[in-house]
Amino acid sequence: MNQLLSTAADSAVVRSAVWYPDPDRPAAYAADDVLPFVAHIREPVQLVGAPAGPGIGIALGGSAAPAAGRTGVPHLGTLPPLYPEWLGDRSFAETHGTRFPYVAGEMANGIATTGMVVALAEAGMFGFFGAAGLDPGRVEAAVRELTARLGARPNWGVNLIHSPAEPGLEDRVVDVLLRHRVPAVSASAFMELTPAVVRLAATGLQRDARGRIHRRTRLFAKISRPEVAGPFMSPAPDDLLRRLVAAGRLTEDEARLAAHVPVAEDITVEADSGGHTDNRPLTALLPAVLAQRDALARTHGHDRPVRIGAAGGLGTPAAVAAAFALGAAYVLTGSVNQAAVESGLSADARALLAAADVADVAMAPAADMFELGIKLQVLRRGTLFAQRAARLHELYRDHASWEDIPPQHRTAVERDILQAPFATVWDETRRFWQQRDPAQTARAESDPRHRMALVFRWYLGRSSRWAIDGNTARRTDYQIWCGPAMGAFNRWTAHSFLADPDRRTVVQIARNLLEGAAVLTRAHQLRSYGVAVPPAAFAFPPRPLA
Repeated sequence: MNQLLSTAADSAVVRSAVWYPDPDRPAAYAADDVLPFVAHIREPVQLVGAPAGPGIGIALGGSAAPAAGRTGVPHLGTLPPLYPEWLGDRSFAETHGTRFPYVAGEMANGIATTGMVVALAEAGMFGFFGAAGLDPGRVEAAVRELTARLGARPNWGVNLIHSPAEPGLEDRVVDVLLRHRVPAVSASAFMELTPAVVRLAATGLQRDARGRIHRRTRLFAKISRPEVAGPFMSPAPDDLLRRLVAAGRLTEDEARLAAHVPVAEDITVEADSGGHTDNRPLTALLPAVLAQRDALARTHGHDRPVRIGAAGGLGTPAAVAAAFALGAAYVLTGSVNQAAVESGLSADARALLAAADVADVAMAPAADMFELGIKLQVLRRGTLFAQRAARLHELYRDHASWEDIPPQHRTAVERDILQAPFATVWDETRRFWQQRDPAQTARAESDPRHRMALVFRWYLGRSSRWAIDGNTARRTDYQIWCGPAMGAFNRWTAHSFLADPDRRTVVQIARNLLEGAAVLTRAHQLRSYGVAVPPAAFAFPPRPLA
């Protein structure tokens, strides 16, 4: 490589391409001299050869025209300014009305609060309200607040989570989202297309004046497997569209247009994240979905490409820069935003997150998909939730009813996990389901195994609420969704202003991740051209950014 660059320098000399650096900022060749220049990402950088002999350096400022007092050096090329706004796919900002290609994900149970969404929208970013786990009434209240505070801004949305045990819940949430014309929705944890998510994507489709199909609701789909991504990047199945038309949920025109566009035009590839995850590495998963996207576009003849974003494990500027280098159109962060002051998580739980390291995570059963054995990633340090939830699922898996469990194990569950008699928890659980979905109660009355599952799910559901409320009496039962990115973030922010949990605002977290990613991208560019870039150039310390 150095030989090739030396040849390029020689060619530049032959062509008489000369650069005259600013005397106040002479060209830098040695690593220590290069270091201060790397962070000047908003200025063009001149790649220059050494005055005598091989070597690639850089210069900021100067001119291609001779000037008194300036010594010329071989000019090899120019790197234009690099802005955090320019990372990713420019069409993301154009479509969603953002300044930055950055999304804060939909942390469930309202942990991604309305305040967080508003702060991000006003800063030119994108945020999703965490509607999962909330009843439709609470979702509607949040939507009303967001609509009132953000007006016609397009850069915000709400989560729709797959609810296989409660398909009616999906429909009721979709009713809310459509009724209030929520501009964007993130569909998460889906294992297949459902009538609710297809209705959401297809309602309001129409052709604009140029003949292009216009969406009323911009749908993001968060996926962690290519086989799940495929249906979202394809037109909705004809039979599903026909059923929705027959049920009066779509018009004939909407169904006809839906057959010509993918269900979602933004796919968030979720790697090793907090919450629902398959723990796949981003470096394997993202390229696979990008290739799948291109193949499906050829098959279906899409007139505009589906954007592929990256999520999971993004807790440092290096991780964000790597995601963009892999081809991500945008990045989505999750775990680190739970530590933000705008988060719905209690200060006590946020303090536990601030102490987490990279390996302080574990997999545990998910409350919403408990019977299916689906797991999610949670904080392990400072809490026993993962072990206790796993124990409940083992008992559910191995026994036909609560009464079938050996007495000594039942006693241990009531004493150490439920901290109440099974019958008492069942009474509370039954009242809850009588209001939310009476069919669940009716089934439990005749199916003792289902009754056991609902009681065990009570613990999984309450454990998240204890963390949100800061119920320190149940601290060892806190369920805090968390991936390794949280530990990486804590290591990166140590000894900086972001080490203080009270200074971790969602916008400062985002701005520092993006600024750092841009600086690291510049450092990679320079190194690839043979500049002596020191290791310190790849360490971006957090700083307050306006």
